[in-house]
Amino acid sequence: MISLKTKREIQLMEDAGKLLASCHKEIEQRIKPGVSTKEINAFVETYLKKHGAVPEQKGYMGYKYATCASINDEICHGFPRASLLKEGDIVTVDMVVNLRGGLADSAWTYKAGRVSDKTEKLLKVTKQSLDLGIEQAVDGNRIGDIGHAIQSYAEKEGYSVVRDFSGHGIGRTIHEDPQIPHYGEAGKGQRLKKGMAVTIEPMINEGSWHSRMDSNGWTARTKDGKKSAQYEHTIIITEDEPIILTRQS
Repeated sequence: MISLKTKREIQLMEDAGKLLASCHKEIEQRIKPGVSTKEINAFVETYLKKHGAVPEQKGYMGYKYATCASINDEICHGFPRASLLKEGDIVTVDMVVNLRGGLADSAWTYKAGRVSDKTEKLLKVTKQSLDLGIEQAVDGNRIGDIGHAIQSYAEKEGYSVVRDFSGHGIGRTIHEDPQIPHYGEAGKGQRLKKGMAVTIEPMINEGSWHSRMDSNGWTARTKDGKKSAQYEHTIIITEDEPIILTRQS
C-alpha cells in the first residue's frame, strides 16, 4: 500500500537526508587507495551515533553492517571488508539513516585515486541517469516515465541497466510500495502522486545487465565481471520539481 507523507513526516525525512548527505561528504574525503571499506563502515557508525542517528539497515533482515560497500563488479549489497582499496577501484557506499524516526536512503560511487577514462565515463553516465530519472518524478507522471528516461539514456551511451534491483518507496520502513524500476515504457505503471517518498537508484553496468549472487546471499555482482556504478537519492514527489532530500550540495 502506497502512503502519502504528512508535512511532519517529510520534515523528519528531510533532517535525516541532510545528515546522510553530510556523511557522504565525509566519506568522499576518506575513500582512497590503502583504506578498507571496513574502516569506512566503522566511521559511518561513529558519525551517525555522534549526531543522534542510527544506521537503519543494520539488522534489517539479518544484515550485519551500517553500510553496503560494493567494489568494482559488485552491483549492490557488498559487505564491508578488511582488504584495502587499490588505485583505480570504484566503491559504492549505500546507507539508510534513521534520525528521530525519519528515514533517508542514498548510495554514491566513489573513486579510489585515479581511475581510467572508461570508468570516468561510467560514473558520469550513471550520475546523469539518476538526474534524468528524477526529472520525471513529478505529480501526474507514471513510474514508467522514470525508468524510460534512465534506460533510454544509458543504453544510448552503450551501457546496460540492472533489472534485478529497483528503487522503492520509503518512510516508516526502509522498503515500501511502490517499486521503481530503472527501465520501462513511458506512460506505463503506477501514477505518481504529491506526497509520495521514493528512492531512485539506477545501477548501470559496463557490460550486460545480468547479475549473479555471491554465496553470502546478499552481494550481487555483474555476471560478466565488468564494473557497475550506482547513485541514489531519496525524493519527495511534488506538483513541481521533486524535493531531493539527500542532495549533497
